[in-house]
Amino acid sequence: MLVLSRSVRKGECLLNESSLWDFRQQSDYNHRRDMADNIQPPSAPAPSRPGTPFEIGEEFGTAKKNLPPVKIVLIAVAGVALIALIASLVQRPHSATAGSIDDVVSVEIPDQNSIMVAINVSFQNNGIKPYWIHTIKADLDTTSGSFSDDAASPADFDRYFQAFPTLKQHALAPLEREAKINPGGRIAGTVIVAFPVTPDAFANRKSLKVTIQPYDQPVPLVLTK
Repeated sequence: MLVLSRSVRKGECLLNESSLWDFRQQSDYNHRRDMADNIQPPSAPAPSRPGTPFEIGEEFGTAKKNLPPVKIVLIAVAGVALIALIASLVQRPHSATAGSIDDVVSVEIPDQNSIMVAINVSFQNNGIKPYWIHTIKADLDTTSGSFSDDAASPADFDRYFQAFPTLKQHALAPLEREAKINPGGRIAGTVIVAFPVTPDAFANRKSLKVTIQPYDQPVPLVLTK
């Protein structure tokens, strides 16, 4: 009886240990299953949105878009240049007088390959101030070169006329330095000069100029024939 009782207890203990093992196994399985159910799969990345296109040329502009057409620029530049040219011409100093070379007589100086020339000139003062003559000179341009000479002193005119009577044929009163021409006034006179050229070279000259420089004006009066 005692042996049976012990066997029963032993069997109960083994049964209890087996049941406890099964329980633990089932509990671990349930725990792992619950954990697996609670694990969420990683979410898929959100689709990327297309970026806003950025054009540096559109942002800051280009020369073609920001600058005016080339034709307009060239027209504007040409207009400015034309205005500047007109302004310079208008503001450029000019002589307040106008005149002409009216007569020219030349004679040969013997044995010197030179000539003496009497030049009659006339001009009018169109300015608002008196015109005072400071210097007078003549310039000759020929195929053999250019020559210049200051006007002879009126004190020497009679001597020249005696030596070369031809010079006196059309001569007027000497055009003198320091002569004064009032506003609106007119003057005419003779200038005598000499050039180291032959009569033929003078006759075939390119040009003959008389330059009259006043005292208080920057631009001289230049008469050409």
